[in-house]
Amino acid sequence: MEQYDPRVDAYIERSADFAKPILKHIRQLVHQTAPQITETIKWGFPFFDCKGSVCQMAAFKEHIGFGFWKEKLLVDPHKVLKPEDGTAGSFGPITSLSDLPADEIIADFIWQSIRLNENNKVVAKKAPAPKTELVAPDYFIEALNTNAAAKNTYDNFSYSNKKEYLQWLDEA
Repeated sequence: MEQYDPRVDAYIERSADFAKPILKHIRQLVHQTAPQITETIKWGFPFFDCKGSVCQMAAFKEHIGFGFWKEKLLVDPHKVLKPEDGTAGSFGPITSLSDLPADEIIADFIWQSIRLNENNKVVAKKAPAPKTELVAPDYFIEALNTNAAAKNTYDNFSYSNKKEYLQWLDEA
């Protein structure tokens, strides 16, 4: 796999003017820190991989998101990670280069992430919320009972589809 992906070049060029120097800086820093890292596009955004995902960046209308795939496992002595934010990467919304931590700190996170990938460390997933009993309104049950095809369709829905459908009915 190539170290540089032309799709990342295109992504940067399509980004807002304020974002281009930030994205270029992040890209250069990642490759300078770990030349073995390769680029790709996942879910429409640039990712940097080495034995698994290391970090990713995304340009939005008014900010950049830059984050580490295994952020929860990183040692952060400088307290720069903002995992509670979650919507804008590991460091919160980035609107200028000064919003990024020092290059040395980012480089340390890159190396930590590569070591985590090499050691097959995974982020523990949250246990799924227990499924609660779904209660359909009486008028809905009565309507289903008058239409066998509709009842059959509803009965074959997954739990999550039934839940969403009942929420939609409730909001209507």
